[in-house]
Amino acid sequence: LTYMFVHAGFWHLFFNMFSLWMFGRIIEMAWGSRRFLLFYMVCGIGAGLSQEVFQFVQLYSGFLGALAPTVGASGAIYGILLAFGMTFPNERIMLLIPPIPMKAKWFVVVYGVIELFFGISGRMDGVAHFAHVGGMLWGFLLLYYWKHKGVIRY
Repeated sequence: LTYMFVHAGFWHLFFNMFSLWMFGRIIEMAWGSRRFLLFYMVCGIGAGLSQEVFQFVQLYSGFLGALAPTVGASGAIYGILLAFGMTFPNERIMLLIPPIPMKAKWFVVVYGVIELFFGISGRMDGVAHFAHVGGMLWGFLLLYYWKHKGVIRY
């Protein structure tokens, strides 16, 4: 749990908190603080577990690139990003580079595919790509459960 509150530097912390503010505040207003906190923690803990399982398999099978430290809230942030994209799929997001508008659902898909590509290819060593993918996966599973239980709608 504590790994979510340790970051690799100023910019890692800055972009995680900026994303939390940008997307998380909207999700929290839509769901309420308790459900948001539960979702954030499930995504964050699930992301850390996903990265550790992948690194265990990687270590003992020789599968792909170097090992990465598991620090930061990025996995939970990717879960929040997924929740935003699924809750508000047609909301427009303006990218900074290049400056083009994009629907939230496509933004989430692009980010997920990029992280999966980097994780599988072993590029960008030193980044816990499977924590990001794991945060999205655990977030999706929880959203799916809540939807079928009738707790939320998207």
